[in-house]
Amino acid sequence: MRDGHADAVLDIYRIGIEGGDATFETEPPDWQRFAASRLPGHRFVAVDADGRVLGWVACSPTSTRSTYAGVVEHSVYVHPEARGAGVGRALLRALIDSTEAAGIWTIQSGIFPENAASLAMHGTLGFRVVGTRERVARHHGRWRDVVLVERRSPVVM
Repeated sequence: MRDGHADAVLDIYRIGIEGGDATFETEPPDWQRFAASRLPGHRFVAVDADGRVLGWVACSPTSTRSTYAGVVEHSVYVHPEARGAGVGRALLRALIDSTEAAGIWTIQSGIFPENAASLAMHGTLGFRVVGTRERVARHHGRWRDVVLVERRSPVVM
């Protein structure tokens, strides 16, 4: 993911936000804030033959404490026109490979339970459900649960 992908990445993020089942966010940040909060070595886009961005994945540290240096939280978003074609899976696989190569041992995320496709995709790549935070926050006027998933690397020990 490069600065040249900014508009497309943020547009896909905006579409996900507007769909209502991707995030508690209400609008995407500006590119500077987006890029600064994600680890530069672990941000990827999927593009088609024409260079159009189909989706993106990125992660952020979960803590500044050194004991959590190997734990990241990720997000993966796919443009609606590209869903069901394996784009999200390929992006998440790229993230797994890059984080393991960097010595990161856990990737985690929170997913709305209504986002069944995301939960299923994560399950096929070795993520497990570790619990549900019930009614953790209000989103568009209603309480929402979040399913916590994580993948512990079998490579990084």
